[in-house]
Amino acid sequence: MTLTVALPRGAVEVTTAWTPGDGRGAVIVAHGAGAGMEHPFLVGFTEALNTVGFSTLRFNFPYREQGRRMPGPAAHAIATWHAAVAHVRGREPAGPVWAAGKSYGGRMASMAVAEGLEVDGLIYLGYPLHPPGSPEKLRAAHLPAIAAPQLFVEGTADPFVQPVSQLEEVVATCQDARIEWVEGGGHSFEVKGAKRPADEVGASLAPIVDAFTASR
Repeated sequence: MTLTVALPRGAVEVTTAWTPGDGRGAVIVAHGAGAGMEHPFLVGFTEALNTVGFSTLRFNFPYREQGRRMPGPAAHAIATWHAAVAHVRGREPAGPVWAAGKSYGGRMASMAVAEGLEVDGLIYLGYPLHPPGSPEKLRAAHLPAIAAPQLFVEGTADPFVQPVSQLEEVVATCQDARIEWVEGGGHSFEVKGAKRPADEVGASLAPIVDAFTASR
């Protein structure tokens, strides 16, 4: 299945994967900068959400669909998020819609929502607060403006959120946000000395999301 995204130079088609649920609402999941929607981490994550009743939509950003490795303009990613949310609301107009994303994908969702995209909440799977080793280069100025609930699922060893106190300080400035820490987890939630397949790692985060959405 494909999704049409309106870009300044014309519409493009991106690949999607839709799985209907049984009434829990829908979780839209975007990939990180270095991997597409078929990464096992995302597949495992969405399949685990499906088992507890959520509908899920995974999609590629235009740059990935075109075979490029580096992300395109943020405006293209934001436009893709708008198209994905509109598509899901057309399929399930009555249910809640949650925007989730791995790293870059979550950050782009937050930017879209800060600019007016309406969702019932945001779920970040490893929010890239700053480039590794550059804690002074924060990517957080827009986060306090977001009214929708925000869940940061973060590994305590993730180099994108070191020191962890910095993320805690940012989250404290947000209107409705909280962090769920994965002890020892890196940026992809890998834990040193406890090697697991990526799909299992992704699936292990689904209960955190399930509990968060149930509490809203």
